[in-house]
Formats: sequence, C-alpha cells, structure tokens
Amino acid sequence: MRANRRSFIRYASLAAAGNALGLRPFGALNALAQSGTGYKALVCIFLFGGNDGNNTLIPFDTSGYGSYSSLRGNLALAQNTLLPLTGAPNFALNPNLPDIQALFNSKNAALVANVGTLIQPLTRAQYLAGQACPTNLFSHPDQQLEWQNAAQSAVTATGWAGRIADSLGSAYNQNASIPMITSVAGDTLFCNGSATSPISVSPGNLGGASCSEGSECTARQSAAQALLTLNSGISLVQADDSITTNAYAYAKTLADATQSIAPLQTVFPAKNSLASQLKQIAQIIQVRAALGVQRQIFFASLGNFDTHADQIPLQNALLAQISPALAAFYNATVEMNVSSDVTSFTMSDFSRTFQPNSNNGSDHAWGSHHMVIGGAVKGGQIYGIYPTLALAGPDDSGSNGRWVPSTASSQYAATLAQWFGVSSANLSTVLPSIGNFNSSNLGFV
Repeated sequence: MRANRRSFIRYASLAAAGNALGLRPFGALNALAQSGTGYKALVCIFLFGGNDGNNTLIPFDTSGYGSYSSLRGNLALAQNTLLPLTGAPNFALNPNLPDIQALFNSKNAALVANVGTLIQPLTRAQYLAGQACPTNLFSHPDQQLEWQNAAQSAVTATGWAGRIADSLGSAYNQNASIPMITSVAGDTLFCNGSATSPISVSPGNLGGASCSEGSECTARQSAAQALLTLNSGISLVQADDSITTNAYAYAKTLADATQSIAPLQTVFPAKNSLASQLKQIAQIIQVRAALGVQRQIFFASLGNFDTHADQIPLQNALLAQISPALAAFYNATVEMNVSSDVTSFTMSDFSRTFQPNSNNGSDHAWGSHHMVIGGAVKGGQIYGIYPTLALAGPDDSGSNGRWVPSTASSQYAATLAQWFGVSSANLSTVLPSIGNFNSSNLGFV
C-alpha cells in the first residue's frame, strides 16, 4: 500500500503514542460547513469475519420457513426456537437475540435486509454478465475496507465517517476539546478523514499509558512528555512529536471529564468485550457537554464471525454477546436522556453462503441483514428487500446462496449520514457513488 507523508505521520504517532496511550491525533477541521446545533451520535458496531445474516433474520411463515429449512440443511435453526417479530410476523430472529427482539417489538430497533457493497444497482444477470461491481468480492480485507470507505475499491484512503467529520466538524464541534470520531476498537479506515483524524481509546483506560513501575510512573511519563518539546530539526519527527503531544492532551481531557461525574446506573454485561466497548462509549457520551461536542461518531467491533466450521454454536455464542450489550447501551442512552440522539448500527464484511459446506459451516457470501437501534429509529419494521431463498435463483450471484445485495452499503450509510446532519448537497462528497442509486434515504431513521 502506498503511504503519503500524512499517512506516515499518522502511523508514526500510533507507534509512539497509540501503543502506550491508545490515542490518535486530530487534524484541522473543514471550515466550509455552516454552524449547527443539538447533539447526535452514530455508533458503528463492526462484526468482523462476516456474520451469517441467513441465521440472524429467518423467514417464519410456513412457506418461507419451509424453503429456508429444506435448503439450509444442517445449518437450519428449529422453527420453535426462533423469536417472532410483532411488526414483521413473517420473520423471526435468531434465538440468541432476545434483547433485539424486545427493542424491535418496542419500535426502538429496525432491520435492514440484504445490504452489501455495490457501485450501482445490480441484478443476477448483470453480475453474471460482468457489469460493474466492487473489487475483490468475498475477500475479508477488501470487503471490510469497502464497507468502511463506501467506495468501489479497498484502496480508497478515507472512511465515510472520516469524510463526515471533514464535512461537519467546524459546523458542530467548533469548541470541542476532542475529535469528532472515537474508536474503542483500534485503528480503522472507517474513522480516517482527509482533514480530520480520530482518537482511539482502550476501554477502561481513558487516562493513558499503563505503567507497572509504581511511584516511578509519574516521573517516567513527565520525562516522556518533556522529550517531545525538544527541537530535532527534522520536520517529520517534529510533526510526530506535536501529534503525540496532542494525544497526551486528549488522554488527560477524557480522564478529567469522566472522573468528575457519577457512574452510570445501567449495568453492562460482564466478560463481554463488546459490552465493555459500549460502556466506554456511553461514559464518553455522558460527558459530551464538558467536551464541547455536538456531534460524535464511535467505532466498536466484535470478531470471529468467519464461521467456516461449527457455525451454529460459534455464531450463537457471538450473537449472545451482541444482544445484551446493545440492549445495555440503549438503556444507558435512555438513562442519559439521549436515546433519540444516539443511533447504533451494525456492519460486517458480508454474509455467509446459504448452502452449508462440509464442515457444518458456511463460506463467504455478499448481501446480509443489519440492525439499527435508537430512539430516533422508525423501528418495528424491516427495510429493504429480503432475498428469494433459492439456490441459483433470481437473487443468487451463483448457485450456493451468495445474495446479490438489493440495498447498497452506501445507501445504508447515506441514511445515517443525513440523520446525522450531512446535507443532500454534500452527500456525494461523503458517499461518491450515492448518485448511482434512485434513493439516498431508506427511511429507517
């Protein structure tokens, strides 16, 4: 991968400060946007590895379930274990998503069907004829990046959240003491802008570097910070020193802000990595006024969804982490009185093949189903078009159930971006391919 000077500075700062502090720098803000008011936050939960949407949202009517069961083989879930959806009686959820069922039935969650990376609308026939589609389909690294950058190719150097920050930063966060974007799951393309950069924090360690030297820790940190003030005469080193200094400042800002407030009463599940990340996000949202932010974007993640073998127990265990973690986070937003101001949503590399493989698992596929949660969500509904469950059928890109997406990931992103405050005039700057689609707003929020 090619690296320009700015990328070198970014990654050098991560080596110098990120590994110790878990923080990333924040660049200059785009000053072209108009000022805005109010608070809103987007929270992305990326399911790395490719969550099997086919066993997340399942047909529940007699005909639909019959088709599902006969073709899914040993990956089919028993109908009497599924969780019915009040507003969508022909569908049900995986039995390990009871909290999502409750949020959906209370109209605080929606589901978006058959979403995937696309450059333009595409049918099975067009795909088979070789018409334009994203590069390197079914590849983990490429599709993870293309979901995050909402572009044709994985080589695009900015993410769609980063481009939102470029567009809106000066409008909403003029007096902010931290960047618009925070990752609690490490360095990700999703968060990178051209003029803005995120911070990355380690859940439970907002104060900065860990240290095992007891009484020597303060002195060692002070010495490290003092070294940053020395003038080396080398421009890249000086730039990196400045960025690292900012990282220390952000660490102190976050630590000071969160130490001054009472802990949230909402209980998050223990021994649940996603819950720990979302709890940290909730704590940062709790001090939004002290941080001077009106807009925030967060990135969290959960891995191990690449279920080529023993899929049912593996996916069930992962979904059993997601369900209570997302519910606890939603309850925390209710406690903070921002439930209508915070929208959480899932993304993932792709779905899995509908046809099982020989190892009681499934292989890489394409279109999948996603969850959107929050008080502003027009919940209790399924948006988009659920695929026809037929191998080599009208929605299959081949013959084993790799569904051609009926909704583009850029349309999904555009809906969230517009709710967040991106104007229709600026939407193509954030999502360059959005003009290829008839609709830029799916209506779920």
